[in-house]
Amino acid sequence: MNRRFIPDDASEWVWAAPDGHRIRRIDWSPPLPGVGGADGPRGSLLFVGGLGEAYEKYLETFDHWRGQGWQVSSADWRGQAGSGRLGHDGPVVHAVSFDVWLEDFAALWRDWASRATGPRVLVGHSMGGHLSLRAVAERRLDPLPDAVVLSAPMIGIGPSFVPLAQLRMVAALMNATGDSRRAAWRWDVDRPAALAARQQLLTHDDARYQDELWWRRERPEISMGPASWGWVRAALASIAVLQRPGLLETVDRPMLIFGTSADRLVRWQAIRRAASRLPQAELIGFGPEARHEILRETDAVRGRALDAIDGFLDRICA
Repeated sequence: MNRRFIPDDASEWVWAAPDGHRIRRIDWSPPLPGVGGADGPRGSLLFVGGLGEAYEKYLETFDHWRGQGWQVSSADWRGQAGSGRLGHDGPVVHAVSFDVWLEDFAALWRDWASRATGPRVLVGHSMGGHLSLRAVAERRLDPLPDAVVLSAPMIGIGPSFVPLAQLRMVAALMNATGDSRRAAWRWDVDRPAALAARQQLLTHDDARYQDELWWRRERPEISMGPASWGWVRAALASIAVLQRPGLLETVDRPMLIFGTSADRLVRWQAIRRAASRLPQAELIGFGPEARHEILRETDAVRGRALDAIDGFLDRICA
């Protein structure tokens, strides 16, 4: 498909959160039976992305799932991309607490699930994977998903050799000594070297990375930069919730989790530990062939991930 085009049969619109905040959303129905070899509707899938992301990055993957018969929906998190801002600096992703996102998520899921047909599948990437896991583990979603897929979920952040307790101390200090809405790291969008360094964290696939930059130029309102120090503090507090003894052990939903040991944004060891605590989790690990955005990697890596997801959903949602 054309990754730089919103198809005519996809609907972009604005969903209102319970407090009236405007959340940008997209819905895309599967092809009619017989069109392009499609077998007809199979179920409904909601995708939630990561820190600073917009749903345009995943149009190609949405198209794949549509071809498998899924009605696909996605939304930008409050304060990101087309869903407004929570800080004073346009590109900076700010948060005081992840609770506001969990509350939005519960309301969005309830509204989406009431209209969804067939099995309901939740797919979350990175920060979206973290929020998906928390929402399911804390039973904030009603009804619970029939299946959950987590791509490089943000269960740990920062260098693996730095204890999370130490990171929390640094975040607390930085919030106490300055504006919590200021950027936690520097990213100069106008410097080619900075863009190249960013790609080294995300994907080996040059063309797919350029697609994201194209969308940022085409739709400047979705362009995001670093997180704030407030976000860092909130993220570490939310990660601590997932570490509570007994929480993940109560999750009774089938889950497919995948990540890469080469990830420099989230902690692979934390993903492995979480998967071992989840009673119905399947874990797939990648190595140096994959960076953080596995669903936007080279065809060989991305294809392996999509095949695993398709097989998982075949088994769970037959």
